[in-house]
Amino acid sequence: MQPCPICKEEFELQPQACLQAFEKFTNKKTCPLCRKNQYQTRVIHDGSRLFRIKCATRIQAYWRGFIVRKWYKNLRKIVPPTDAKLRRKFFEEKFTEISHRILCSYNTNIDELFSEIDLCLAVNRSILQQLDDRCGHEMTEEDWEKIQVQAAHREIYECSICLTPLSLHADCQQAAVETSSQRPRKTVLLSCAHLFHHACLLALEEFSLGDNAPFHACPLCRSCYQKKILEC
Repeated sequence: MQPCPICKEEFELQPQACLQAFEKFTNKKTCPLCRKNQYQTRVIHDGSRLFRIKCATRIQAYWRGFIVRKWYKNLRKIVPPTDAKLRRKFFEEKFTEISHRILCSYNTNIDELFSEIDLCLAVNRSILQQLDDRCGHEMTEEDWEKIQVQAAHREIYECSICLTPLSLHADCQQAAVETSSQRPRKTVLLSCAHLFHHACLLALEEFSLGDNAPFHACPLCRSCYQKKILEC
């Protein structure tokens, strides 16, 4: 549809505004195109309907453009460009943004930092003290006798490391002598009432923690221990 011949604009929701203004300006009722006098008018709403459709189309186009531009801006913030200069600028901006976040989140309260360090040191001291109380004190012969009785009640007949018989019991010792001409290996008793071959335990300690480690963990119960070599 062609625009209004008077104002050269699209037909909007007020169809008679331009014609009434033209008649008022000329002081006579004459057609602006053919100059015919005494014409009759009839209001039709096709122009207003088309105007509504065109406005709705423009609104939809603007909204789609806004969504696409917003999506593209977010995409530019995530995906680096392929051009070398733009790519370098992209990573410089990212690095600046990350540095700014770190500086904003950095807490400069020195007293709180020192109090947190003191708390961590106190917790570490308490843990080391508990470990020292459990593994650092010397055990008496009575304690070893009680532990040996407890190990005897468990009926441990073989080393849990090499799965061969221990040389502590008479029957196992006799079986070891019958099957091999070598001397039986020494048996060691741990403070957690577990029995192992002395050589097996030394090899395990050297393999797991090293010779200079202050404490070792039992292969079965994972507790720190003291050890005593038993006489066969």
